[in-house]
Amino acid sequence: MGALNGAERFDVLDNWVHVLDNLYAHLPLKLALYGFSPVRAIERLRQQVSELSDLQFHRELMMLINRLRDAHTQYSGPKTLQSAVASLPFLVESCGPASTPSYLVTKVNQRIVRNEPHFVPGVKLEFWNGVPFDRAVDLHAEVETGGRPDARRARAVESLTLRALGYLPPPEEKWVVVQYRDLKDKVREIRFNWRVVYPDRDPHASRSYSARTRRAINPAAESIRRAKKLMFNTELWRAERKPKKASRGGLPTTGYEDFLSARFVMNAKYGYLRIWSFDVNDDQGFLDAAIQLLKVLPDRGLIIDLRNNPGGLIWAAERMLQLFTPNSITPTKFALRATPLTAAMASTALNQQDLGPWAASLTSAAGTGELYSSHLPITSLEQCNDLGQFYGGPVVVVVDANTYSSGDLFTAGIVDNRIGPVLCIGEATGAGGANVWMSDDVSAAMESAGMPLPPLPQGTSFTVAVRRAVRSGDADGTLIEDAGIAGQTYAMTRNDILDENRDLIRQCAKLLAAQPWTRLNVNIDRGKLIIETAGLDQVDVYADGHAAGASLAIAQDGTHQIALDGGIQNIEVVGFAEKVVRQRRRLVLNSQ
Repeated sequence: MGALNGAERFDVLDNWVHVLDNLYAHLPLKLALYGFSPVRAIERLRQQVSELSDLQFHRELMMLINRLRDAHTQYSGPKTLQSAVASLPFLVESCGPASTPSYLVTKVNQRIVRNEPHFVPGVKLEFWNGVPFDRAVDLHAEVETGGRPDARRARAVESLTLRALGYLPPPEEKWVVVQYRDLKDKVREIRFNWRVVYPDRDPHASRSYSARTRRAINPAAESIRRAKKLMFNTELWRAERKPKKASRGGLPTTGYEDFLSARFVMNAKYGYLRIWSFDVNDDQGFLDAAIQLLKVLPDRGLIIDLRNNPGGLIWAAERMLQLFTPNSITPTKFALRATPLTAAMASTALNQQDLGPWAASLTSAAGTGELYSSHLPITSLEQCNDLGQFYGGPVVVVVDANTYSSGDLFTAGIVDNRIGPVLCIGEATGAGGANVWMSDDVSAAMESAGMPLPPLPQGTSFTVAVRRAVRSGDADGTLIEDAGIAGQTYAMTRNDILDENRDLIRQCAKLLAAQPWTRLNVNIDRGKLIIETAGLDQVDVYADGHAAGASLAIAQDGTHQIALDGGIQNIEVVGFAEKVVRQRRRLVLNSQ
């Protein structure tokens, strides 16, 4: 694609003014927090269009939009940059207290870094192009998204070596000179050239319209996540095209390995479930894969790790919560800004599936002066509770400042539905509280409402936060954007980042051991319901929604049998300990 001419640049700016003024969900919040009007800034940029080169124009607009500190709302420049990631052949992570962090190399691409035997995982970085490393992180954080300083720093550490070129300007420098201390504490220096990689997407990643309009994701972070896999775990990246059926390490192969992985920890006493991303096309397939893993993990306790999860399909994140609790899940709620545009979009027949539930409140807002529509769930209450509990042990969730969007929503659901404690590296999650749409989907929805956007020049696009999210439960109505979900704080250690999270897992094990533990396993065998319990003192059985006899008092742990009548289709077993519901299982019989 060639450079944009003056008229095409104005079309891009017109799109942004219209979308920000009439659709962008967080505009009032951002104006209040940062005292920055993106619309006025765009008008100023409009006056400079003729003076800027093509690269300067794209860079200026990217930087302007980034001042919103919103990874959901991004400008994507020329097509030649989309799907590309600029990369250096190593990864950096920080450890130690936030006030005095150390920065260590954690992975090195040995295919690229040759004849450098001293530059290995564990070396400490001290200077970046002659700038003290901590200061280099601060400088880069100034142009990063994120509503809190810790979130911007966390993203800066990651994007120092990986830049999603569809959403960030290309690196200023052609190469980087790094000064480091090797494992013998000797100061050394090395130079790296930037390379460009195209990480592609997993075959199960979101592609359908219904998935795209129900996403909450940082698309730049998802590109970087995929680039990490390509650069530092190439065999797994290649295996996505030819998945193997055999189990690995006692765990089944699900086909969703790019999104979910699991292992046994602490001498196989506890399970460890890593949710890398929620960016799937099929939420049910994703949940089926998670259930396969949960069935073979120990029920003594589970560590759910969402660090660096960029988000994805809202349905996948919120429906997953029910797998870990016997209680009903209340989903996060979303609202649109009340403007003539959003009212027209929601009232249009072609947009009913996506926006119809918000139509009445948007129409009435014109007369009441409300700034937002009613807050309603994107994932219905029925969807959030259609499968029930599959894991009965205690859980602890690990997050960091790069846990974003649907990762924020999942974490909020864990806290607000009182499922388990949250351990946070940093102050809170990344604070992405919105449903994000792509420019193609925005344009289609607006055109169907008779209010079309000016056409974007070929190869340019944007994403925008369309619906803002608020929490439920005890935090009902609290915004997620720019705040995130806080938890018990934890500082990563050298052992963590170089030895598979060794100290972090020990801390999680303490949190798991401090929670009450019970067990409930339910099976059908020759017309009898086989119930195995531990730590429970009462079990209730329901057949097709009705009590199947009196409550079963449990005197001691063990196995219990109950005869079943014929013709039953659904069984639900509820386990109590000291009058509190601790376990719930559902079985479907004669489903054909």
